Amino acid sequence: MKKIRSIYVKNFMTVAVIIILSFLLMGAIFVGISYSVTVSHTGTAMEETAEVTSRIVSAYRFEWETGGLEVRAALNGISEISGFHILVCDIDGTVLNCSDNEVNPSYLGKMVPAQTIMTINGQGKYSGITSLGGVYSSLHYVVGVPITAPRSPGSLLGYVFLSGQTVYMAEIWRQFAWIFMFAALFVLVIASIIIFITTKRQARPIREMAEAAGKFGRGDFSVRVSSGGRSDEIGALADSFNAMADSLERSEKARSDLIANVSHELKTPMTTISGFADGILDGTIPPERQREYMAIISSETKRLSRLVRGMLEVSRVHDTPTDSVLGGTFNLNEVAAQALISLEGRITARGLDVDASLPEDEIMARGDGDAITQVIYNLLDNAAKFAYEGTTIGLKLWKQEGRAYVQVENTGDTIPREELPLIFDRFHKTDRSRSEDREGVGLGLYIVKTILDNHDQDIFVTSEEGVTKFVFTLALAQ
Repeated sequence: MKKIRSIYVKNFMTVAVIIILSFLLMGAIFVGISYSVTVSHTGTAMEETAEVTSRIVSAYRFEWETGGLEVRAALNGISEISGFHILVCDIDGTVLNCSDNEVNPSYLGKMVPAQTIMTINGQGKYSGITSLGGVYSSLHYVVGVPITAPRSPGSLLGYVFLSGQTVYMAEIWRQFAWIFMFAALFVLVIASIIIFITTKRQARPIREMAEAAGKFGRGDFSVRVSSGGRSDEIGALADSFNAMADSLERSEKARSDLIANVSHELKTPMTTISGFADGILDGTIPPERQREYMAIISSETKRLSRLVRGMLEVSRVHDTPTDSVLGGTFNLNEVAAQALISLEGRITARGLDVDASLPEDEIMARGDGDAITQVIYNLLDNAAKFAYEGTTIGLKLWKQEGRAYVQVENTGDTIPREELPLIFDRFHKTDRSRSEDREGVGLGLYIVKTILDNHDQDIFVTSEEGVTKFVFTLALAQ
């Protein structure tokens, strides 16, 4: 749980840091763009105001040259409306008039740098952050344009300079920046809340899985995790985890059943062997009957041997990978005939006939030929074991819709309907077989089902009116 919480916190912090860095990057970009836009917007407004001022001043040519009060009043009005300070200079750059209300403004008589005048003459305007060579006591954003005679555009009369304090421009930019900061902070808080809730929701199934895994380690396989109806990767992980839990629970139940079944199967013969051996040793069984009981001991010992061999066979089949099983091919006709010949003595001893329907053409199937031989052998052995004496055992092979089919049929007692789904279970025996079959250990049909499962094939059983049929499928070789 500590690790899960640690991962949860780390993920949240990582996302939070990414968001903060993103906002910082956006803020830096915004600062640059907003400042550029502010300067550009202010500069454009100043240039337009300077052009208008130039035309107005040119109409008062003789007034502004002598510092007329009418021109100053006009300049003051423009300054009040636009918020920019105005200077009017002659062609040498000497300040002749300004937008101040004072009788003798301090700007009058000061000189604008020659370089600034040359820039206006060369480019038609000037703009930049400057003090105009000491005209202003601090840096200002300044725009300058020429003044020309109304009727003679090429006749230069002087220059108009408009200035705005950089503090004013910074204030405009600062207002934009504060708006951005408040908006970014609001978005950051909302995003953090959403991330917190989303991350917590995503971590919940993982935390539940960690708790469930701990219970699995303690042997409790009944725990399941909730996917919360999610259809994303976390939901798929929760579903897969539950599927794994189901499989583990089934495996644990199968293991417990196996132990119980093996214990049950071992208990009876071992008790019999022990009891009869003790009876012989202590003289309870008279000498004339010892041979009879020794035969029973031998029979039970062989039964134990068959049980061990069956369990080893089951283990071998389970350990065989499906890919390796499906890599081979074999002639199904030969495999079926071989299994039938192996049981000839047993079938004859019980007075049974055989009806073998094997096609003339070869049926090449895909899989392990030896394993399928064992499947057919077990089915035929089972059929011979429970068939009525004097009846016929049927073995039939055919191809249909890209598959091979094998059918084993016998006539005997009808298997109860409720027993049919259970006959392939490990150690399962019907009551009929428990009383009549002392040699079987209940693994034959289980091995059959396991081998066919390894081949990705199916087996079906029907039992009606004394006729029992087993049919299984095989993949045809290409």
